[in-house]
Amino acid sequence: VQLQASGGGLVEAGGSLRLSCAASERPQSYTVGWFRQAPGKEREFVSAGKWSGGPIRYADSVKGRFTVSRDNAKNTVFLQLNSLKPEDTAVYYCALTRIVWSEIANQNRYTIWGQGTQVTVSS
Repeated sequence: VQLQASGGGLVEAGGSLRLSCAASERPQSYTVGWFRQAPGKEREFVSAGKWSGGPIRYADSVKGRFTVSRDNAKNTVFLQLNSLKPEDTAVYYCALTRIVWSEIANQNRYTIWGQGTQVTVSS
């Protein structure tokens, strides 16, 4: 399975973007995670959940502002970014894993990564 992330761009604070993570084939048994890396910082967890559906876990910093959705027919998962803040500026990555729920925020357990898409939020 290969992943391709897209949808990033430049937006003003308070604005919205929708990121896409397209898989080359349907990763039915995988968990898909979103991570981001800001300049000079370590990559951090944003959200994760089963590709096929079910509950989504969000980082506290994005809870209530970011939402994950899925289009199974297109093998694509979306990350809707609302009420964006300058501190959301980062390269956003999607990734796949087969680990258990308790470890889904651990980026080291993800084995398949997309190439990342840049999100820049101006103040």
